[in-house]
Amino acid sequence: MSQRPVLIPVLGDQLSHGLASLQGADQANATVLLAEVWDEATYVRHHQAKIALVFSAMRHFAEELRADGWTVDYVKLDDPANTGSLRGEVERALARHNSRAIRVVEPGEWRLQQDFKQWSAALGCPVEILPDTRFLCSKTEFYTWAAARRELRMEYFYRDMRRQTGLLMDGDKPTGGKWNFDAENRSSPPANLTVPPLPYFAPDQITGEVLALVAARFGDHFGSLKGFAMAVTRANAQKALADFLQNRLPTFGLYQDAMIAGEDFMFHANIAAAMNLGLLDPLEVAQAAEAEYRDGRAPLNAVEGFIRQVIGWREYVRGMYWLDMPGMAETNFLDARRPLPHFYWTGETDMACIADCVRTTRDNAYAHHIQRLMVLGNFALLAGIEPGQVADWFLVVYADAYEWVELPNVAGMALHADGGRLASKPYAASGAYINRMSNYCRGCRYDVKQKVGADACPFNALYWDFLARNEAKLGRNMRLANPYATWRRMSDEQRAGYRESAAQFLMELEQAEPGWARG
Repeated sequence: MSQRPVLIPVLGDQLSHGLASLQGADQANATVLLAEVWDEATYVRHHQAKIALVFSAMRHFAEELRADGWTVDYVKLDDPANTGSLRGEVERALARHNSRAIRVVEPGEWRLQQDFKQWSAALGCPVEILPDTRFLCSKTEFYTWAAARRELRMEYFYRDMRRQTGLLMDGDKPTGGKWNFDAENRSSPPANLTVPPLPYFAPDQITGEVLALVAARFGDHFGSLKGFAMAVTRANAQKALADFLQNRLPTFGLYQDAMIAGEDFMFHANIAAAMNLGLLDPLEVAQAAEAEYRDGRAPLNAVEGFIRQVIGWREYVRGMYWLDMPGMAETNFLDARRPLPHFYWTGETDMACIADCVRTTRDNAYAHHIQRLMVLGNFALLAGIEPGQVADWFLVVYADAYEWVELPNVAGMALHADGGRLASKPYAASGAYINRMSNYCRGCRYDVKQKVGADACPFNALYWDFLARNEAKLGRNMRLANPYATWRRMSDEQRAGYRESAAQFLMELEQAEPGWARG
């Protein structure tokens, strides 16, 4: 076997031909390693469809690399010699190929970064860890931005990203005269709304083999493989993007916060999983959306809202993750201690909104951002569910979930566990919000218009109970001034009714079987 001195490990979420470790490497003296390992599939019990997505995308990417002239060492999960760990497979590959050095792109998660730092000493060879250039804002750039500010608000970061990229800019001014058109993106769904279907990518032979493997080895994990049709190649991810731009982007803005029972994807792009795997580049995605506006095919409010998610929120939470880890994983500002309810796994609850959001999560490894934030996250916030358990659940169940994007959204955005470092107020809401933005309440056993009692929507009493029990910590938050003023104007009897109704519901919740994500 000819000597190939450099080993290039590529992780399952680094499936980009422009990956920094591949750029400038000598193909004749390099081996690219991709390995399916048990540890990465089970450090939390990932959704079956997410494991299938990652493994299939890895196998397809390996074939593309070979076609491009790379020597690829691919280790399948069921290889008898597979050690089950990433470091173990790197060590075996070093010996197989007599490699003298490792060249790798930094991982997206803190736990892997800590392991990478030990590789050189543990494996006895130099390890070059390169920055991940697939993000528009490097860690260093984000740290510099953060150091110059007292409050790290996404809106101001987003404006800087617009200036940096030139997206939706007319000279030095934002296109349309405003940075943010979110006020136009909060329409309730009409009863006759027609939602176009997502494109279907039929599993090929490679994906079929992976689906059989996952069913055999991970069949007891949460979720379903039925109807698996995710984009597992860059070519199909590009088709998914094109389909969104043509068929859903024009209406995306108007109904991006809307929810309809059984309409699992609404007008959303559903390309986050492909971007987070590396199959799509965020700048190409944002530029393609901008072109739809410039060419008159999509309105500005829709395009701006979408671009804000891609170059604003996605880049911002990644920066906040690296800025605040490892402490972010331990935050619990509101001292929430209640265990995760079992219905987050089963969907077996009379709350129609939660039941439908858990169902789409189970069936598709997907729920859109309002379902995640304002139903599943909102309930966990109001009920005082322990942040670590909620974060683990979100990491398990969604195909696009990696800790760098999931943890800031859960700890900072949904649960206010960081005390307001990421979001200026808790995203707490009663049943009225869910009723306004969805049709869930029409088919619910609970009555959203009732405030207290056994038949009242639990979100109503829980909302006021949340404010009451956290008043010492949240009472001076200016963005909660109106709700607290309303609470203080209530009669003692009315306040007691809310507290008692919430206490009864939470007592019943505690008596039910809890759920848990790790192990």
